[in-house]
Amino acid sequence: MPELPEVETIARGLAPDVQGRLIAEVEVRYSGAVCQSAGPGTTRKTTAPEKGRAFADLVRGRRVDKVWRRAKLLVFDLGPKNAAESGADKVSPADLHLVFHLKMTGSVWLPPSGAQPDAHTHIVFTLDNGTKVHFRDIRKFGWCLALTGEELRSMPFFAALGPEPLEIGEKDFVALFKGRKAGMKALLLDQEIIAGIGNIYADESLFRSGIHPRTKAADVPEAKLRTLHRELQAVLRQAIAENGSTFSDYRTAQGDAGAFQNRFLVYGRAGEKCVKCGGTLQSEVVAGRTSVFCPKCQK
Repeated sequence: MPELPEVETIARGLAPDVQGRLIAEVEVRYSGAVCQSAGPGTTRKTTAPEKGRAFADLVRGRRVDKVWRRAKLLVFDLGPKNAAESGADKVSPADLHLVFHLKMTGSVWLPPSGAQPDAHTHIVFTLDNGTKVHFRDIRKFGWCLALTGEELRSMPFFAALGPEPLEIGEKDFVALFKGRKAGMKALLLDQEIIAGIGNIYADESLFRSGIHPRTKAADVPEAKLRTLHRELQAVLRQAIAENGSTFSDYRTAQGDAGAFQNRFLVYGRAGEKCVKCGGTLQSEVVAGRTSVFCPKCQK
């Protein structure tokens, strides 16, 4: 699943070509990928064609004001429709947000000029200069919601998100974990504790900090929590600089692979030598996820 660095890379890659452009046309090729509400009773995975048409009608004719990321979500802020697009008999919200969750295999990218959408492309946005933006997802777990500002702010998943790891200061970061009885990896993966961290960057930051993934937060000295704050931010910044990690489906907005996978110290390296002590890296299921760590270097 794309984590914070991958989604941030996609947002940065899309922004120069998408921000300020008008969405001239929307083709929904798989209606199960879209919805106009995140409230109770949402039937996002229904594939009725009229759902796709309603989504397209709502989005078409709006300008993309901003492309940004929150946690693992990619967000397009859209401006109001002009009078000609809205029509006198239609009610069109002034503010709208497209919220993409890429899940396991989703991507939002800019295909080469003239490239045709493949069978896994579920939405095609055509901008006013002819640029195409494709939402593609092989496993169909990902989604795109069209929400007003009020709907976005009240969306339970969005509203419950914890602080951004690259924005939180050391003191507040330490306070998130201090005294908690849960294991450190479980807390790092909890999006309500801290947002955007997944399996890759939890394992990498814990190793660099010398913290075992099962160690209870209450048992971690404050000095090590400060180290984790520093190492987590360093890992995330380096991963963003390397355009994220590609070992399966993830690609940048330009369709390129990331490179941070070449710098993994533990993730995916079970059975190999620890780069610090030379011992053997071990793998266990921790917090429901396969975790790789060094039993000597991490306590």
